[in-house]
Amino acid sequence: MPSESVLSTRLRFGVAVLLVAVGAAASLAVAPDLPQRMVTRWNAAGEPTETLSRTAGMWLVPGLAAGLIGLFAVLPRIDPLRENVAAFRVHYDRFVVVLTAFLVALHLAVLAVNLGYAVDVTTVAAAGGAALFYYLGTLLPHVEPNWFLGIRTPWTLSDDAVWDRTHALGARLFKLSAAIAAVGLFAGEYAVYFLVGPALATAAVTVAYSYLLYARGTDEGDDGAARTPK
Repeated sequence: MPSESVLSTRLRFGVAVLLVAVGAAASLAVAPDLPQRMVTRWNAAGEPTETLSRTAGMWLVPGLAAGLIGLFAVLPRIDPLRENVAAFRVHYDRFVVVLTAFLVALHLAVLAVNLGYAVDVTTVAAAGGAALFYYLGTLLPHVEPNWFLGIRTPWTLSDDAVWDRTHALGARLFKLSAAIAAVGLFAGEYAVYFLVGPALATAAVTVAYSYLLYARGTDEGDDGAARTPK
C-alpha cells in the first residue's frame, strides 16, 4: 500500500494534470471559432509579432505543460541526491502545480485574444510571473542540495554552506522580484521589463554571490571556527 507521502505527491500531481486537462478542454471547446493562424507572441507594446497554425496554437502550451509534469515526476527518481529531494518534496510538488497553473493561465489568455476578447496577455504574464517569483522565494529556503532544482552552480553544489546561504539570498531576491513585477502591472507596455529585468539580475547576483562565498573559503559560525569548502 502506498505511503501517505506518496499519496500526497500523487494528489498534488493530479491537480497539475487536471489543470492541463482544463487547458486542453478549453482548446477543444473553442477550436471551431479560432482563426487558422493564431497570434501567440506579442512585443512589449502588445503588438502581435508571431503566429502559429491553429493546431499548434491549441496544443503547444498544454503539450509543454504535460511534458514538464512528466519530467518533474521522473527527476526525483533519477537524482543521485533523491533523499534530499524527499526532504522538501511537498514544496517541490507545489512548485509543479504553481508552474502548471501559470502556463495554463497564459494559454487561456492566448485563446481568449484569438477569439476576439480584449485580454492583455502581457498583463497576465506579468501577474503570473510575479506569483511564480514569489513562490520561488518561499520555495528556495527549503530546497536541499540536488541536481535539478534550485540555484545550482559549481560552488553551491560543492559546499552545503554555500548552497544554504545562496538560497537564502535567492529567496529574498525572488520575493523582491515579485514585488517589482507587481509594480510593473501599472507600467503599461514596459511591464515585461519589470518582469524580466529582476529575474536576470537575481540570476546574476546569486551566481556571483555563490562564487564569492566559495572563494572566500571560510564561514564564521557561532563557535568562531573556520570552514573550508569541500
